[in-house]
Amino acid sequence: MARPEKVAVVDEIRERFESSDASLLTEYRGLGVGEIAEVRNALREVGSEYKVLKNTLARIAARESGMEDLVGMLEGPTAIAFIHGDVAAAAKALDTAAKKFPVLVIKGGMLQGGKIIDSAQAKELAGLEPREVQLAKIAMMMNQPVQLTVNVFAALLRDLGSMLAQVVEKKTSGELPGGMGEAEAAPEAEAAPEAEAAPEAEAAPEAEAAPEAEAAPEAESGTGSEETADGGEQEEEA
Repeated sequence: MARPEKVAVVDEIRERFESSDASLLTEYRGLGVGEIAEVRNALREVGSEYKVLKNTLARIAARESGMEDLVGMLEGPTAIAFIHGDVAAAAKALDTAAKKFPVLVIKGGMLQGGKIIDSAQAKELAGLEPREVQLAKIAMMMNQPVQLTVNVFAALLRDLGSMLAQVVEKKTSGELPGGMGEAEAAPEAEAAPEAEAAPEAEAAPEAEAAPEAEAAPEAESGTGSEETADGGEQEEEA
């Protein structure tokens, strides 16, 4: 390969390193062309790339990108998964392929920010939940305190409304003791007992002095006396 072409390949690899969210290195010794294509398609479905590279050029690109710690993994037939987006999903796809094709070995890699991970850590990464599930859980956790606050305020408002309703009911029924403001005015309104002076109006029994009007018998007694007088006269005449 002419030098200008090598430079172009190195530049391309360096650009992939720098633009990826993570890079996982594999040894594909023993994989056939069709099997490599299957691994490549599995990674493409999760938005990642799988490239078979020459170690010499990959080492140059890694050093130029400041990934010196990655150089030691670039031994043997190497293919690199350049991951874009969901790192866990790509790691899981690669781990699934490694289980299907035991000759495919995940050697490790580098996460965004320059953190180097080994083979065991790469497998742990594959065990994580997909990004969408993680985001949903985070959103649910963030929403819980807000919902709790809303529930607390709703309960307080319900209790306050119940208390006010009870106060109004007791105030209306006159069960509240002499309190403040209008509640104290209630006894004056209850001055109805004075209005119950109606018993004086019931002095009607005096009005029933009608029996005096029945003093007519006395008048009758007068007649009787007259009759007696007449009788007396009659007796005298007799």
